[in-house]
Amino acid sequence: MSFIRNDGRAADQLRTIKVTEDFVSSAEASFFVEIGRTRILCCASLDEDIPRWLKGKGKGWVTAEYSLLPRSTSQRVKRERAGASGRTQEIQRLIGRALRGICNLENLGERHLIIDCDVLEADGGTRTASIVGGFLALARTLQKQKAALPQSFPSGKILKSFVAAVSVGLMEDSPLLDLCYTEDSEADVDMNVVMTDTGDFVEIQGTGEESVFSRKQLDSMLALAEKGCRELIAMQQGLLGKELP
Repeated sequence: MSFIRNDGRAADQLRTIKVTEDFVSSAEASFFVEIGRTRILCCASLDEDIPRWLKGKGKGWVTAEYSLLPRSTSQRVKRERAGASGRTQEIQRLIGRALRGICNLENLGERHLIIDCDVLEADGGTRTASIVGGFLALARTLQKQKAALPQSFPSGKILKSFVAAVSVGLMEDSPLLDLCYTEDSEADVDMNVVMTDTGDFVEIQGTGEESVFSRKQLDSMLALAEKGCRELIAMQQGLLGKELP
């Protein structure tokens, strides 16, 4: 018997997605991403001053910062004034790895792109939604910069592919796509999958919660994740076009 979801979705169905571009007019690019009740503002900033350890190497860098705003959850989250918590560091490193994984950093030149992902409301899947929105902000910034200053960039594509991410899990042995918070907190297995439009994996994070999972169950979850990522990438392509900078 299939697990019945609280919101009535099918097991292989994404939550409703809404994306608003230029939510913040002062950023190089910004996208407000709503996936169900998870709402995240993703802004890109271009810095001509790269990290010191990269100076003179002729390549750029992409990093991400992630933050839960105080009332993004049911109880107030304290601002991380003393520095990022371990969870925050782990998530922003994941976002950074996902974005760097599809970049030709040599074609970026000596530039540093910072993607800020601020969670206004968290209902599961904040890290995966940050990757989806972070890629939009990254790609749009590069499209604008290359159009405005074509001679200042090395020749060749900077982005090798589109990238998206989604959560999957097992509830009562049923594989589910795009877990909301309630499902995420109660799942027997919780997994985050980052994939490109070519079907390659950038990262897979998966754990059993007082449970184990079989190879067959893993394959079924990865198949769901691929379906979800392809739908998310189709949405990205609808906003950005299929030609990457």
